[in-house]
Amino acid sequence: MPLAQTATTVPVTVDQALCIADKGCTVCVDVCPLDVLRIAETDAGKTAYMKYDECWYCMPCEADCPTGAVTVNLPYLLK
Repeated sequence: MPLAQTATTVPVTVDQALCIADKGCTVCVDVCPLDVLRIAETDAGKTAYMKYDECWYCMPCEADCPTGAVTVNLPYLLK
């Protein structure tokens, strides 16, 4: 699996201000069928991010996020 190089080039982005992974939430990681999302520990706390750029655009991570922090950026051809 290719590693995601930067957060701006991956299809799944997480708003760190809304993410509550530091409170124990792992919903987006748990529902991803490809297991490409991870929880990172930073100085500001824990937050979700996309580790591998292998998204199927199935969107359960966005649909199930309790705070709306996860956004799946669909490519133009899939819209």
